Amino acid sequence: MIKVFYDGKCSVCSKEINHYKNIASKDVFEWVDVTESGLDLSKENFSLAEALKVLHVKNSKNELSLGLDAFILIWSKLPKFRILATITSFPVIRSILRFAYKKFANWRFKRIKYCNMN
Repeated sequence: MIKVFYDGKCSVCSKEINHYKNIASKDVFEWVDVTESGLDLSKENFSLAEALKVLHVKNSKNELSLGLDAFILIWSKLPKFRILATITSFPVIRSILRFAYKKFANWRFKRIKYCNMN
């Protein structure tokens, strides 16, 4: 089973994840809202701040994918999104989208109050 760690307080994140939940087979993903109280992410080897900053996904072998690579893994398991996973996996496209995702993630993280762990 693929474990998806997402920011449930983020309206953009939640909307997208809820769409995936609605179209995914029930036995493919485990959806984990990292903003739920009492969740211990230390067992997963990353912090809440890291999980709030970028999407984290663990595959069935417990290998971690982050950001765009996490989305590509999710898309590869959703029938209508497999072509998107394939296209975004091309090296040049992947590099450009990784850069854009990092910029957006950093911008978003700095502006959301609950992400500020100080």
